[in-house]
Amino acid sequence: MRPDDLGRFAAVSDPCLHPDGIRVAFVVSRMDLETDRYQRCIWVWDGATARPFTHGPADTYPRWSPDGSRLAFLRATGKDKEPSQVAVMAAGGGEAAVVTSFDLGAREVEWSPGGVTLAVIGVTWAEGWADLDEDRRAKQPRRIDAFGYRFDTVGWLHDRHSHLYLVEASGAAQTAPTALTGGSFHHGGIAWRPDGAAVALLSARHPERALDSGTQAWEIAVDGSGERALTGIGMWGHVSYDRAGTAHVVGVEDVWGYPDVSVLYRVGAGGLEPLTAGLDRSPIPPSPAVTPAGPQWREDGSCLTALEDAGRVRLIVVNPDGTTEDVAGGDRLVTGASTRPDGTAFAFTATTLTNPGELWWWEAGEERRLTDLNGEFAAGMIEPEHFVVEHDGAELDVWVLLPPGDAPVAALLNIHGGPATQYGFGFFDEFQVYAGAGYGVVACNPRGSSGKGRDFLRTPVGRWTEDRPPDLEDVLAALDAALERFPRLDAGRLGIMGGSYGGFMTARILAADDRFRSAVAERGLYAFTSFVGTSDIGPRFPRMYLGEIPPGEIDTLWKASPMSRAHLIATPTLILHSEADNRCPIEQGEQLFAVLVANGVDVEMLRFPASSHELSRGGKPAYRKQRFEAILDWHGRHLG
Repeated sequence: MRPDDLGRFAAVSDPCLHPDGIRVAFVVSRMDLETDRYQRCIWVWDGATARPFTHGPADTYPRWSPDGSRLAFLRATGKDKEPSQVAVMAAGGGEAAVVTSFDLGAREVEWSPGGVTLAVIGVTWAEGWADLDEDRRAKQPRRIDAFGYRFDTVGWLHDRHSHLYLVEASGAAQTAPTALTGGSFHHGGIAWRPDGAAVALLSARHPERALDSGTQAWEIAVDGSGERALTGIGMWGHVSYDRAGTAHVVGVEDVWGYPDVSVLYRVGAGGLEPLTAGLDRSPIPPSPAVTPAGPQWREDGSCLTALEDAGRVRLIVVNPDGTTEDVAGGDRLVTGASTRPDGTAFAFTATTLTNPGELWWWEAGEERRLTDLNGEFAAGMIEPEHFVVEHDGAELDVWVLLPPGDAPVAALLNIHGGPATQYGFGFFDEFQVYAGAGYGVVACNPRGSSGKGRDFLRTPVGRWTEDRPPDLEDVLAALDAALERFPRLDAGRLGIMGGSYGGFMTARILAADDRFRSAVAERGLYAFTSFVGTSDIGPRFPRMYLGEIPPGEIDTLWKASPMSRAHLIATPTLILHSEADNRCPIEQGEQLFAVLVANGVDVEMLRFPASSHELSRGGKPAYRKQRFEAILDWHGRHLG
């Protein structure tokens, strides 16, 4: 694979099974390098073939009406500053009717059980901003009175609100949406109660909401008679109802519990009842996201749900008593599922190490692939080899990709973000591009990664002030094992790279180990001392990994920062950073760049305008291509 092959493959996501139990709507996304846009449209499997159902260019979030006569979805023009709105289209095809016109678009849509009304998360301007034109908004000074005023990939938050609205699905009467929530809050994650009398959602309304990760699940009566909290303040990621009307949530009860394994809870009369705590695995994998998220409920009270497990994402059934059954496993990442109410069959999307994704069908224990969108492309991909390394009492998953041939190759050690995410058995364009350029690729899940349970996940907590914390040692142990196992990997030509936490750990390793001849540090956290005030998660992330730090005490923040050791780095380093990164603001990369320049290190910094922390996964296609070209150029200069 080459950088200009980014437009050759499709991503498949968000399957939605029709009430007839046969047809499946799903989203197909491609990168268009010529127009520098993503092309997203909704496809339908009709029982025999799959075909495009909408023309795009930016259609997502398909949801069938309860009677199956219509499809609601989010539609955008694909142009900057033209947000998504809700559209409704007949199941037989035809023209779609756009039924909303929110200032800043719609983010979610779900049909009422009666099929007449849509619950929509609409985004509108806050008071004082709605009457300004675009030019005046750009020049308007921003008066900030609380933290949480911006968020990565979203941008400003203090000037807008995300509320729950009821919208007439017909759109014929042009009835104004009915707002069911208000205030200076943001809402999301909507789910209808089966009787149609209420909608559940997630929102943070407590005074400390900008300083912690807390949310609550709320139930809102659709007749406007009131609302009630379904949970206390916790780290909730999903709320839903089973078919009998019992609410369930997925997340972590302790608002400061991250990093931790999320659990599926039943909301009972006496409080929360855990259903999956004994699995020690999360039903909401952090990356890649599973869409639709959360459990898919069946008539017998059980649910179908994804489960993150040791580099894989599989599907299980959770019964009402908490017992579980494996239904769809294997070396792959399931990215979405939608089930028949009786549980006899379900559709799902999945990616493998060489295939970016296809739509699949499961019935009576048998699987079959319904699409072949990436078959030709996948045939040219390199199959990684997976093995396990035992180190310091832990089992570490490692993957190695080798280009064709028998000659020795330079090796690139890759470190993932998070750290509470995982590399896994899914397609990753980065590895294929590097192997396609002739490099050996080494990747691993050190302790601190997700998918291996709570103890594995929390190993680095409180340890980053050490010179050689356990996750650093794990990464190097995985590299040493790969060099021993694969003689083609040239130990004299080693590169190292990573983004976010991977950038953090790249800088930490460069200061502790001088064997690397080339490095790429991307969108990293390099200085906790400034990160606490500039990052959108600055007030909470350091506490979760370093512990509670008294005001004015910066020693712990500094000792845990790669900047405290950056003067020891001598490896030629390319720093990649996005100028609109609100997660690890660009000042982080600027600090590292300044120190390396002052110390005479061979260093360059590449800045991407108007791009977020997610550039490598969701940024403009042209920037993603240029990023690959810059990385290959840098390693080529220093590794050959």
